[in-house]
Amino acid sequence: MRDLIRIMGVARHLWPYYLTIVVTSLAVAGTNLLTPLIIKMATDIVVGGAGGQNVDLSPVVWLAVALLGAEVANTVLTNVGGYVGDVMTVRLRSTLSDRYYAKLLSLPQRYFDNELTGTVINRLTRSITEITNFLNVFANNFFQMVLTLLASLAITAFYSWPIAVLLAVIYPLFMWLTTITSARWQRLEAEKNREFDIAGGRFAEVIGQIRVVKSFVQERRELDVFGNRYRTTIQTTRTQSRFWHLMDIARRGVLNLIFFGIFAVIFTQTAKGAFTVGVMVLLIQLVNLARQPVFAMSFIVDASQKAMAGSRDYFAVMAEPSEREELPPVPAAAAHTDGSAGVDFKSVCFGYEGGGNVLCDVTFSIAPGERVAIVGESGGGKTTLVSLLLGLYAPDSGMISIDGASLDDLSLDGVRSRVGVVFQDPSLFSGTIRENIAYGAPEATPEQVIEAAHSANAHGFIERFAAGYDSEIGERGIKLSGGQKQRIAVARAILKNAPILILDEATSSLDSKSERLVQQGLDRLMAGRTTLIIAHRLSTISSVDRIVTIKDGRVDEIGTPDELAATGGIYAELLSLQASATKKDRKRLHQFDILA
Repeated sequence: MRDLIRIMGVARHLWPYYLTIVVTSLAVAGTNLLTPLIIKMATDIVVGGAGGQNVDLSPVVWLAVALLGAEVANTVLTNVGGYVGDVMTVRLRSTLSDRYYAKLLSLPQRYFDNELTGTVINRLTRSITEITNFLNVFANNFFQMVLTLLASLAITAFYSWPIAVLLAVIYPLFMWLTTITSARWQRLEAEKNREFDIAGGRFAEVIGQIRVVKSFVQERRELDVFGNRYRTTIQTTRTQSRFWHLMDIARRGVLNLIFFGIFAVIFTQTAKGAFTVGVMVLLIQLVNLARQPVFAMSFIVDASQKAMAGSRDYFAVMAEPSEREELPPVPAAAAHTDGSAGVDFKSVCFGYEGGGNVLCDVTFSIAPGERVAIVGESGGGKTTLVSLLLGLYAPDSGMISIDGASLDDLSLDGVRSRVGVVFQDPSLFSGTIRENIAYGAPEATPEQVIEAAHSANAHGFIERFAAGYDSEIGERGIKLSGGQKQRIAVARAILKNAPILILDEATSSLDSKSERLVQQGLDRLMAGRTTLIIAHRLSTISSVDRIVTIKDGRVDEIGTPDELAATGGIYAELLSLQASATKKDRKRLHQFDILA
């Protein structure tokens, strides 16, 4: 319940909605209570005048009108409260979702290394749906239940205090029986939620890789794995539901005995003449009004159990440590500076969570405007250097600096706005070509977008699309070829206009023609910028200013291509392997992620 109270605190700006719902629910309870009182009066009048001559019917007619008014008011108030509750629920969902999304965007890369995308999404949908559904039900029913209960007890006590005492005993007894049920139910609900989240994660992963699944004919296996998760939840639900409903039978059985006693008292007292028929009718209706909250409470408790489970998952994510600052703002245009900047790695060591060091004592510098290639075997830490420079991870020791300022002393948005990246995987988004080129500079004008596309050799193929720059490219750019996607990625980096450029195997997966077109765009992009190139083709490596070779996570050699060609080190070995025609040497060449 503490987490639900925290949720209310997060959404405290919605208090006008809460207040409106409370007021309307109390008014609904009031109209509900008017109905038995009006029926009681009408019953006494009708019974008292039954069989008489010249009976004045006007009081009965007016009571019927009053009953109609109460029912109409009840209908209107119920729907007003329902409308406000629906709007409040959506606004609350929006608030919780925005905060959850903002939190996810502020989490370090390590968090996402350990989570499936679909699991994160499924957890968000499930937990927030359960929380908002409960709060809507609670707001529309709880206060109405309380007023109905108190008023029913008060009116009943006026006529018969023993009946009021029996009614009052029901609620603490019901809550006690529910509390002793809760702990086991919560544990089983957590087991179900874990299976749902894993299944949701795999579902999203498979849909995102559907071409791979189909090409390896693994549809049946994926369906079986997915179905097994849900079959596990079915068995857990059987256990959970059987336990809950057996306890509910016990709870309701006890309550039924108490209501038996109440109705027995009402009927015997009326038979003895202690109550009029009107009072008997009134008490029966009041008892029925009082028992409705008891049985409705079972539904509310069930919803609250799910909401508490969901809120724990929600706040578990919200409690994750963020990056050094909250969600970075969208970089302003002023952050995209011209010129270049120097980069320094000083004694940097780093290892991923749960593993050993990937990099150790890495030290090298890149002068402003210099082009430096990083060469090493696959898995040797080349891409990790890129992640560290972007601030996606923090070094375990050592320091990385830009223009002499340590990354620890710079804001994350300040660091990332000064670095442009072209990855091997272009990582485009669904939407238009224009939106993807302007992703890093959303304030760019149409003319600037077109200019960037020209520089990236992308304008020609874009113009051949019927909608041009407004063409939809599908999820991850699926409607584009590999070379087209890469040229869009280059245009995106050109438009960002960052002083530091990272090329992470940007052309290694392209055919010769596409590579040539992309490389021309990259050459324009690298002009005047400090460039860090993760080695992909020897032709590119040979044109850089210096090469840094990485071996076993450490810097092995640093020098110009000509210098390292004569040292007998990694780069010299690559040149030798390239010149060799043997299958063994070609295989060795690919261990370096190098294409001749």
